[in-house]
Formats: sequence, C-alpha cells, structure tokens
Amino acid sequence: MTQLLKTVSKIPLAFGGAAISGEGGGYGFGDISESSAIDLLNMAYDLGLRIFDTAPIYGFGLSEIRMGKAFKHNRDKVFLVSKSGVTWSANKRVDMNNDPVVTLKMLEQSLRDLQSDYIDLYMIHWPDSKVDIRRPLDVLSKAKAQGKIKHIGLCNTNIEELTKASECDKIEVVQSEFNLFQNNLSATLFPHIKENDISFMSWGTLDKGILTGRVDEKRKFETSDCRSWAPWWKNADNKSKFLAMKKIWTLLDEHHHTGLELALAHNLLYPELSVALCGAKNKEQLLSLFKALDNLPKKEIVEEAIALANLEQK
Repeated sequence: MTQLLKTVSKIPLAFGGAAISGEGGGYGFGDISESSAIDLLNMAYDLGLRIFDTAPIYGFGLSEIRMGKAFKHNRDKVFLVSKSGVTWSANKRVDMNNDPVVTLKMLEQSLRDLQSDYIDLYMIHWPDSKVDIRRPLDVLSKAKAQGKIKHIGLCNTNIEELTKASECDKIEVVQSEFNLFQNNLSATLFPHIKENDISFMSWGTLDKGILTGRVDEKRKFETSDCRSWAPWWKNADNKSKFLAMKKIWTLLDEHHHTGLELALAHNLLYPELSVALCGAKNKEQLLSLFKALDNLPKKEIVEEAIALANLEQK
C-alpha cells in the first residue's frame, strides 16, 4: 500500500496555514492582509501545492476562513487538513479539550469556515489526558461515515494513543514536530507508522526560522507573532541550537547550500515522511521553498549537520 499523502501530492511539501492569520491572534506569525493571504494561497496552488493545513487556533478561525475564500471555486482540487481539540474561551484563553461534544462543535464550525461540505483530513490536534482518545474518535468515525470528513489523523501523538484510536477507525496520517533538532521520532514512532502504512507530516520543519537563519538571538517579533508572547517560545532555551547553527553555517557555505535546503533535505531523508509542512508569509518565501527542492544537500552533508546538532545539544 502507498501512504495516503504521497498519493495526494507529487510535491513533498504542504502549506502551513498558521502563516496567513497572525493578526487574528492565537497561533500565528505576524500580520498579513486577507488579500495577500488569498493571493499567496492561490499562488501556492498554481505552483503545484495541493495539501493545505490549518486549524481553528490559527488566527482564532481566521486561517480557515481565508482558506475557505481562496478555494471555494476549486474546492475539489485541493486537500484541506484541519483539526479539533485546541479551543478557547470568550476572553481568548486557550485550552486543550478533546471532549466529544467539543470535537463535533469544532468540526461543524470548521466546515462552515472552510465553506465546504467535507474536510479531506481531520485530526485530533493534541492528546488530552482528561479524555480517552477513543471518545472523540467515535465522533470522527461517525462524521466520516456521513461524508463530512474523508480521512482521520492524529497530531503530536504516541504509540499508545495511536493504538487506542485505531480501535475506532483507521488512522491514516500522523503529524508531529520533526526537524534537524527534533528528530527522535525516527527511533520511536517511525517504525510503528511504517508497519501500519500511516503517512507522516512534519510541522516545525524549519524550527520556527532557526534553521533558515531568519531567527537568531537578536530577532524581535511583532505582537501578532506568537513568538513574542508564547510561553513555549519565551521559556525555550535555544542557545545550543544557535551555537550548533554557527558551525552548520560553515558547513553549508563550504558546500554552497542554504539552511532552508538543509532543513528540507533532513526531513526528506526519512522515507516515512510523506510531506513537510512549511509556512510562507509572502511570495518570496514561497518561491524559496521550490528553489530549495532543486538544490538539496547530499546525504553525507545532512548527516554531518545532524552530528553537529547533536554535539551541541548533549
């Protein structure tokens, strides 16, 4: 059998929808106008991208709304991915909640925001220790039988959750953070998904810009960029990554490669990966992704970069 996502797209990239909704709040990466966002989505389609990933928390619904507007006239030509479980209160306080009632409510809202009768891939965004994964999976299985979703997946999961979820319905895609500095899944989750023919989609492919050089110790972020306030970023100790990158830049310069080329080459080195999620906020960034695919470093260079990354993180 062939991994689902490899049958959907010939290009091993997917568009990360958090990039087009920062001013809406929640999880986003800075201001972008609605017209610019829709133009960017259409350009991505014209360039050959077919998988577009979003979630309600991206812009508190704004990302889904913009994707709905962009693709309402060619809905059947794109593969839309959305998620449930990261919700928020009236005062925008974010919560993780996989209660079945919440799951159904979020699914129905996403269908409205995406202006679609169905979502190609619908995923549980994060595990919820208060709720057995099989409870929201029952909801998604019924929605799948009704045609509201075509495929089911899990994000940021583990083998125990995957095994339980599979009791309810087929899990066809897993999405998790995976990059040069976060690649432990290759020894843990990858054997399981390979055995069960599950597609893998990486988020954090560029490690929030660290791997491309757009983010270093001096980088300041606008208030609509979640990196300006999010505890998971503010409290992260990225010093070892920045130190490793100084050595990695020397390696890349020697072989005439960019950090973006390395980031993509690293993830594509693993056959378990179907597509790498990458965000783009403007046309130049989008075009750079395709340019990078045409000049990927050889395996030996990637392995040397991995060794340098591991050395600084010990």
